[in-house]
Amino acid sequence: MNRSDAEILWEVASVLARDAADVSRANGRPAPNLPPLLFFTDPERTLRPWETAARLPAGSGVVFRAFGAADARETGLRLREATRRRDGLLLVGLDAELAETIEADGVHLPERGLNRATELAALRPDWRITGAVHSAAALTGAGRLDAAVLSPVFPAGGASAVRPALGAQAFGDLVRGSPVPVYALGGIDAGKACGLIGSGACGLAGVSAIQAAFGPD
Repeated sequence: MNRSDAEILWEVASVLARDAADVSRANGRPAPNLPPLLFFTDPERTLRPWETAARLPAGSGVVFRAFGAADARETGLRLREATRRRDGLLLVGLDAELAETIEADGVHLPERGLNRATELAALRPDWRITGAVHSAAALTGAGRLDAAVLSPVFPAGGASAVRPALGAQAFGDLVRGSPVPVYALGGIDAGKACGLIGSGACGLAGVSAIQAAFGPD
């Protein structure tokens, strides 16, 4: 019987998370307490994202990127309810005030805002803080994060469409030199995900592919 895209993505993400945890323990570091799968919302590409969040495997994560939308609070509260029911993590893109309002678990910083990680970690030591990176230089400076999200691994849509894809080999090389756990983002679907096993990534992140695999029909 053919496996669904959702099953493949979750299986690969879980393998990556287990392998990353094993490497951390072998190096005498605690295993990262991170979800294997991160669903990134987008006002244009992921309509009604709370419906997808409610269908994610238990223990997954959601990064809510409101981009200043008028209904940000309402959408955020819906996502908070959905993630709590699935024992999931909820991060808010950049907006720490919104994260406080909806009782999120932390924030996700764009690459231009990575310098806020130290300040936010001091203010909210209970928060999880992740950040977007697109280069070796940015990844090297990401040591204050709980995890980095490196993109685009493969040709991608959205804002990453203008960036050249790293490819699986270059992505793996960057991960091995990273000071923090790294998620793979960008153009990852069920057909390409298996090629990232062994890359050192701690999990998978996505927008459209996760929406298509886990969202309502």
